[in-house]
Amino acid sequence: MKGFKSILAVAILAALTVSFSASAQENANRDENGNVVRGAYETNGIWDNWFLDLGAGINTLYDDGFQGQMGLATQLNIGKWFTPTVGARLGWSGMAVDATASHQFVGTRRPHVAFNFIHGDALVNLSNLFSGYKETRFWDVIVYPTFGVGITGNGAGQEFTDNFKNNEYLGGAGLINEFRLGERVNANLDIRGLIGRAQAYSRSGLFCNFLTVTAGVSIALGDKVNFDRHSSITPVVIPVPFTVDQYNDLAKKVADLEKENAALKNKIAELEAREPEIVYVDKGVATPAAIYFDLGSTTISAREQAHLEYFADNVDKDKELEVVGSADMKPGSQKRNEYLANERANAVKKALVKAGFDESKISTSATIDTAGPNPKSRVATIKVK
Repeated sequence: MKGFKSILAVAILAALTVSFSASAQENANRDENGNVVRGAYETNGIWDNWFLDLGAGINTLYDDGFQGQMGLATQLNIGKWFTPTVGARLGWSGMAVDATASHQFVGTRRPHVAFNFIHGDALVNLSNLFSGYKETRFWDVIVYPTFGVGITGNGAGQEFTDNFKNNEYLGGAGLINEFRLGERVNANLDIRGLIGRAQAYSRSGLFCNFLTVTAGVSIALGDKVNFDRHSSITPVVIPVPFTVDQYNDLAKKVADLEKENAALKNKIAELEAREPEIVYVDKGVATPAAIYFDLGSTTISAREQAHLEYFADNVDKDKELEVVGSADMKPGSQKRNEYLANERANAVKKALVKAGFDESKISTSATIDTAGPNPKSRVATIKVK
């Protein structure tokens, strides 16, 4: 009995010591200045950040009717984290204890007290609260208040009297040390204390106390198991007071900018008041000019006719011109392509004569592009000699 109490006390003390030193080991989220980086965090979906806890350990019971000894404790919880700091869970705990009867039950056999505890817990992650959320943190410290009902399975009530209740409300608090093993699996050490009326467990009707320590695993469920910080958060800018020199320097810059602005306004006004100056530019005509034809065609299209008329309007009609018709090597035979080249040159010559140029001053020739099919070769060029 004394040995068990000593082991239990050492386990609880070690867990508490580790819990409060965990934050000291973990630097958490910190910026380049060493400040903790906090939310806000994006709201996760209804199926995100769920978890399942499984655990087993030891349980004790103390009241004025029984002096507790070691008993088995098991637990199964399902919960959800709403934010990196706040969560909730619903659970079942199976707790048992072999108790030694006190003076009220001297001479009776040692009863076995076993019951189910159905409860709800409100979870607060202290590591995230004080050190900022960090997905890869190895150690998290979580506290919670708990409340529920204990339903007696078998126990002292059936052994000593018929006046005991079969269930009783219980409340208390707990501490969880959670250790990261992977993205979806954590180990945990859960220490919980409960208090409630003892009518379901002894004849006295006074309060009884339960202390439970379990070790187990926590398995993350759902599509998402972490939290994302909002990317659109505007950083807080803390204003820094100006010195006198800084203020004077800024005032001088403002005055200089105002002068420059006034000078630009005056310049704009002068330009608006000035008479517009008309500048004549000799646009000229670049030669050779090119008149393109469709595949297999010797007819000048409407678009190319406009190009030819522009050339005619801007070139002296007394100039001598050279027109070179061209065709590509393929498709078609050599004879066909030579015919196309000559006819394209003649078509352009006729159009130039019609536009006012002297036919005797226009020479024509033909060429074949042997490189193969090429739209650039289906052309007639006009060069001013």
